[in-house]
Amino acid sequence: MRHLFIITVLSLCVTVAQADTQQTFTEWLQELKADAVREGISKKTVDATFKHAKLLPRVIQLDRSQPEFISTFLDYLNRRVNTSLVERGRYLLTQHQPLLAEVESSYGVPKQVLVAFWGMETHYGKMQGDFDLASALMTLAYEGRRAVFFRNELFNLMRIADARHASTSVRIQGSWAGAMGHMQFMPSTLIAHGVDANHDGRVDIWQSLPDAMYSAANYLAKAGWRGDEPIMVQVDLPADFDYRLAKLNYRQHVDAWKALGVYVPAHIRNLENAAILLPQGWRGPALMVFSNFDVVMDWNRSVNYALAVAYLSEQLVGVADIAVEDDVELGALSFNEMWALQGKLNELGFPSGPPDGFPGLKTQEAIRMYQSAHGLPQDGYASPSLYVRLIESLK
Repeated sequence: MRHLFIITVLSLCVTVAQADTQQTFTEWLQELKADAVREGISKKTVDATFKHAKLLPRVIQLDRSQPEFISTFLDYLNRRVNTSLVERGRYLLTQHQPLLAEVESSYGVPKQVLVAFWGMETHYGKMQGDFDLASALMTLAYEGRRAVFFRNELFNLMRIADARHASTSVRIQGSWAGAMGHMQFMPSTLIAHGVDANHDGRVDIWQSLPDAMYSAANYLAKAGWRGDEPIMVQVDLPADFDYRLAKLNYRQHVDAWKALGVYVPAHIRNLENAAILLPQGWRGPALMVFSNFDVVMDWNRSVNYALAVAYLSEQLVGVADIAVEDDVELGALSFNEMWALQGKLNELGFPSGPPDGFPGLKTQEAIRMYQSAHGLPQDGYASPSLYVRLIESLK
């Protein structure tokens, strides 16, 4: 993979050269500070926010870093949803039953779903992030990859301070990417969906669990949550199933899937927006997802994340594990291998777009085209065996 290493080094050199021509961080901060005042943010909040402003190289490193391996679904699930997370979640479901029942009654979002988000985001509030949020957002806005977005989030953070949801005398902490509180809201999300559940005049998503839970449920409800529908169920596919149909953007009524021979659990009835996913390829589990899966994806665009939230929510109330057959293909491609796979698909005439190291929808379609041309099950899955086959085909 020497060519990929050269590309990476060259891109870093270009980035450093561009940085040398930019304003210094201090000069840029002075302009940003003046812009914040023009945005109507109080001078007191602006001064307090900029008082300890720092460029955080670690934030830039995290923003630009690429994973060594692209996690498979089962690896991701095993790493994120372990026994201790489930057991702790079950305890908290019982401990906070009155609060969670109130939230569910108000918004229609099941209590186990809210607790699943809580567990996935911050391990139930234990890991809310230890970066100075103002400095992290300033760094990301200065670094430039998504400058406008992070600049606006910084201004929203200061508006939150102006509204006294968080004290300006305390430096708000959160993730390196700007998320904060029990549920890791971005500042704009708090402004749009925050709920003062305990009626103390503040939306305190850091310390007040009622505020955090009501705010999360409000977000999900506004995103279209359907209270009487599941997120996901496991299904069984017939031997002659057409794997080309198993993708997130192909939706049918549950009855249409049943007509194709798909076995769906008996309690799933009269749902129309159903898709089938094969997140570990055709030998792995087949999962049917519904409209509420799209709501979870609105929260976080990762399919693996959304499936993990669904799985954890089921584990919290005792639903059986996902069944996995012994012949499922395990093992993950590295970031460089995925990049090379995309390049080789392009070379063979199966357009996957410019290589980026991630198996997106275009790459999945290119894989299906290759699989069709070679008589393979068309699941669109970037498996290690497919990678080896592609490498061998060009020797």
